[in-house]
Amino acid sequence: MNFTNKVVWITGASSGIGEALAIKLSNLGAKLILSARNVPALEAVKHACKNSESVKIVPLDLEEYSILNGKVTEAINWFGRIDVLVNNGGISQRSLAKDTAIAVDKRIMDINYLGTVALTKAVLPHFIENQSGQFVVTTSIVGKVATPLRSSYAASKHALHGFFDSLRAENHKNNITVTLVCPGFVNTHISMNALTGDGTPQNVMDTATQNGIEPEKFAKIMAKAIYKKKQEVYIAGAKEKLGIYTKRFFPKLLSVMIRKLSVT
Repeated sequence: MNFTNKVVWITGASSGIGEALAIKLSNLGAKLILSARNVPALEAVKHACKNSESVKIVPLDLEEYSILNGKVTEAINWFGRIDVLVNNGGISQRSLAKDTAIAVDKRIMDINYLGTVALTKAVLPHFIENQSGQFVVTTSIVGKVATPLRSSYAASKHALHGFFDSLRAENHKNNITVTLVCPGFVNTHISMNALTGDGTPQNVMDTATQNGIEPEKFAKIMAKAIYKKKQEVYIAGAKEKLGIYTKRFFPKLLSVMIRKLSVT
């Protein structure tokens, strides 16, 4: 893999998958733009990268999607272009649908779906003008197979698949590609930060998350998928992948399995 001089913009880059991917792509020669809300954490990631002088920071909050056009201009100005946008920012959920306030549903959709779509639409004219570009989207296995305690999260990830599949078809003629990356359980703080029914963070590490793939291993596989411009890739354990194919060929069986599945 060679990302030399490729300009890659990563959202959700302050920790977890985003942090690990930033370090991996830096080692492969990429020029990076890192975004998240936590600026001190972004600075720490920058200094962990191989060539920190080729890493720039653009703070942003996906929930404030009405001002993202200005962030895109700022990002482009750093290196003169963007080659790859990695839409990795987002937030998870740990609550039953009946216990989840509608304001929490809205916030999850605002961050995971509308924020991602708004940033993508703001970058799209730049890609069309250059007749080149790649959108990479961190969705989820739950974007293919919905599970308990994830109703709004699953909805937001399913929505991303619908939007980006359409975008891929619309922009094939512009030499713009879309790579959908579907993680299973990854050992990050995603469950700690997940919203509960009243909107407060869970602040508990799920056992399934703690036993998940290490971010560094995940980032290596993700970088390879980006390099090969895969359309869709599942980076998950065997059971999680099995769920995708069971849903496709034996949907009734999957519905029974899901009821008994441990998702925390």
